[in-house]
Amino acid sequence: MRESAARSSRRYWRDRDVQHAAVVTLLAVLLSGGLVWLGYLIHVCRIAARSPSAPPRQMIALVFGQRLRNDAPEHDYRLRLGRVLALARQCQAGHILLLGGCSGGQQSEAAVGHAWLLQQGLPRELRVELEQESVDSLENLRHARGLLQAQGGGLLPPVALVTSRYHLARCLLLARRLGFSVLPVAAEPVLPLDRRYLGLLLIEATYLMWIDVGLRWAQLIGHRRMCARVS
Repeated sequence: MRESAARSSRRYWRDRDVQHAAVVTLLAVLLSGGLVWLGYLIHVCRIAARSPSAPPRQMIALVFGQRLRNDAPEHDYRLRLGRVLALARQCQAGHILLLGGCSGGQQSEAAVGHAWLLQQGLPRELRVELEQESVDSLENLRHARGLLQAQGGGLLPPVALVTSRYHLARCLLLARRLGFSVLPVAAEPVLPLDRRYLGLLLIEATYLMWIDVGLRWAQLIGHRRMCARVS
């Protein structure tokens, strides 16, 4: 729901650890004359441009949701769903885990994504699970980890992260911090080169820098609580 998503955002900004990481990141950007941020932007763009659109073998596919509008998937989410549908039809995804709680409507992102896949002809016998409690990418991955560990006796199988190209670098960082062995799989066949997508890449570079610099600083000063936020 829109109100719950807004409350979640305010919750993060009131968090002292988040504020701490934001201040340290801002200082790093200012002291480097913006070079730190530029480095993260190059990294995000490189991952976005080079990631494959299919795994080399059949894998468990984790599909990231996106904020809904009127209980319907928008453009980027439909591309993610379309990609995993293609993987399923090519026998490259034998187990699909749809990630995402409620945002912008009464239904969860995962439930709406599943309904869309069924409408598009996803085989009903294919194994599909829904993770419907999370509100952001970190929670997506934490809950997915819990589900997969419960099924694997505590072990995590390799997974393919299916999401938009601009979103892949952040998801890879978080997944690896949480102990996943991951392969990025891009929703789009190639990196789009338009104004909207450039804006998304700029935003993702900022998010990635904020998370990574904050974690590195926490490790440097031995701030266990901050380090535990992504573990």
